[in-house]
Amino acid sequence: MELDFSAGRAGVLSVSQLLRSAREVLERRFPLQWIAGEVSNLRPAASGHLYFTLKDETAQVDCVMFRGRAAHLDWDLADGQRVEARALVTLYEPRGRFQLNVEAMRRAGLGPLYERFLKLKEKLEREGLFDPGVKRPIPDHPRQIGVVTSLAAAALRDVLTTLRRRNPSIPVIIYPAPVQGEGAAAKLAQALVAANRRAECDVLLLVRGGGSIEDLWQFNEEAVARAIRASAIPVVVGVGHETDFTIADFAADQRAPTPTAAAELVSVTREALLSRVTELALRISRETARRMEYAMQTVDALARRLVHPAERLRGLRQHLAHLAARLAAATAQQLNEIRRRLDIARAQLESLGHDAVLARGYSLTLNERNEILRDASKVKEGDRIATTLAKGRLVSQVLKKLP
Repeated sequence: MELDFSAGRAGVLSVSQLLRSAREVLERRFPLQWIAGEVSNLRPAASGHLYFTLKDETAQVDCVMFRGRAAHLDWDLADGQRVEARALVTLYEPRGRFQLNVEAMRRAGLGPLYERFLKLKEKLEREGLFDPGVKRPIPDHPRQIGVVTSLAAAALRDVLTTLRRRNPSIPVIIYPAPVQGEGAAAKLAQALVAANRRAECDVLLLVRGGGSIEDLWQFNEEAVARAIRASAIPVVVGVGHETDFTIADFAADQRAPTPTAAAELVSVTREALLSRVTELALRISRETARRMEYAMQTVDALARRLVHPAERLRGLRQHLAHLAARLAAATAQQLNEIRRRLDIARAQLESLGHDAVLARGYSLTLNERNEILRDASKVKEGDRIATTLAKGRLVSQVLKKLP
C-alpha cells in the first residue's frame, strides 16, 4: 500500500506543503530586486544554465541563472567578479535550499548610473508620465510606419527585414538619429518631434540593439521620455534584450522586448490579412445568401395572402351563403320555440277559463241582478236565481237557505 505524504492529518503539514508555503512567502515578500556580491564557485552546466555563489564578507547564497537569461549576458562571468544581480528570492523545494533565481546581471561599479535611473524613474512616475491611462492604443493596421534609430544600427536591419517578411506592402519612413554617445538623447528627441511635425505615420518605432547599461543610457534620459509622451503618434519602444529596461520603455505607449518584436507588434502578416479577408468574404457571402432566403420566404408568404378578386368574391359569396343558412336555421328555431311557448300559454289559459272549470263539475250562479253569488246570505227565500252548468242553464227559486 502506498502512503500519501502530500497531505497530512489535520494540523500536520507534510514536508512538501511546508517548503511550498515557505517558497510562496519568500516570493511574495521579496519581489525582483538588485543584490550586490562577489561571484564564486561558478559551475556552468551543459544545459547552458549557470550555477554559482554570491557572497560578501559575512554571508553567501546559492544562485542559478537559467540558459534563457544567461544568453543575454554580453560579457563573461567568472569567479571573483563583483556583480549586481537582479534576482527573485525563492526556495528550491526538492532540496529545501534557499537560493536566488537571477534574471539579469551587470558588473558592479555602475551604481551611480543606476541611482540616476531610479531617481528619474521615480520623478517621472510621480508626474504621471508612466500612467497606463495616458498611453495611446497601437493601431491594428497602420498605413505607414516610422522608425527612429541609427542608419548604421543592426536594429534597423532587423526591423526592416521583419516588416518586409511580414507585410511588404506597408511603407516605412526612417527618421535617423544616433542611439549611443554624448548628445544622442537630444537627437532622438528631435527625431521624434520631426516625425510628429511631418505627421506621415500611424505609429513610430524607437529601437536599438542590446548593449551595456552605458550603451543604452541615452534611452534613460529625461528628454527622450518627454518626447515620447509629447508625441501625438503612438510610440513603440524596442531597446536591447528582453531583460533590458530603460526609462523610454516605461514612457512608451507599448514596450517590446527587442527591435524585432517591436516590428512584429505593429505589422500584421500578409497571410493573416489574406486569411481575414477570406473569412470576411465568406461571412458576407453567407449573410447575403441568408438574407436572400429570408426575402424569398417573405415573398412566398405574401403570395399566399395575395388572392385574385374573383376568387375573393367567390369566397365572400360562400361566406355570405353560409351566414344566410345559419340565420335561417336560427330564425326557424326561434319561431318553433315561440310557437311551443304560445301553445303552452294557450293551454294554461284554457285550463283557467270558466268553461274548463264548468266542465270539471263546477257551476256559476247569478242573482236576479246578474251578480255572481258567492255567499248564500246575499239572497232571500223566494228569490229567483240562474245557474249555468257545463251544458245548459237552470232557473230556480230559493226555497230555503242553509248555513
